[in-house]
Amino acid sequence: MSGAERLGVLGGTFDPVHVGHIVAAAETRSVLDLDRVLMMVAGDPWQKRGRVVASAADRLALVEAAVADVDGVEASALEIERGDPSVTADTLEALARPDRELFLILGTDAVANMPSWRRLDDTSALATIVMVERAGHSDAAPPGEGWRFVRVTIPQLDVSSTDIRDRVAAGRPIDGLVPPAVMRAIRARGLYTAG
Repeated sequence: MSGAERLGVLGGTFDPVHVGHIVAAAETRSVLDLDRVLMMVAGDPWQKRGRVVASAADRLALVEAAVADVDGVEASALEIERGDPSVTADTLEALARPDRELFLILGTDAVANMPSWRRLDDTSALATIVMVERAGHSDAAPPGEGWRFVRVTIPQLDVSSTDIRDRVAAGRPIDGLVPPAVMRAIRARGLYTAG
C-alpha cells in the first residue's frame, strides 16, 4: 500500500489514561513510522462491565487532555459515538479505507485475552497486530496462524489504572504516573475519589 496512511489504533478503557499508554502510543508511532495513532476510548467495554469507574465522556476528556501536546497521537470517540458494545473488528471496519493501512496496538495482556474477543476471526484481515511489550517481557503471541504481527518494546513502567484510582481514592499523589493535564482533569471532574 504505497502512499497509504499508516494509522495506529490503541484501544482501551483508559480509566484513567496514564503515562504507560502515552509511551506505548508515541513509541509505536516512532518505531513503525505511523502517520497517526488514535487512542480509541471504549464506550461500552463489554468485558469490563461493572468494573468501569468513570463515564465514557470523562474517560474521553482525560485522553484528550493527555494527548493534547503529543505529536501524531489523537483521542478518538468513535466507539463512544457508535453506542454499541466495543468490538475491535467493528472499529477496524469503520476505520478501513483503501488508502489506509491499520495497525492494532495491544499490550501483552490484551494479546493474551484475544481468544475471548467477539469476531476474532474477522480481525486478522483488518490490521497488523502490534504487540507492545515491556523490556524483558515477550511471552505473548497471536491466537493462531494468519496474523500479521510485529513487536515494539517500550521502557519498563510500573503503572496501572487500578493503582492510580486507588491512589486518588486514598488521597495519595499521582504525580508522574499521569500527564499533568490528566491530573488536573481528574481533580476538576472529581473522579476516583472515595466519596
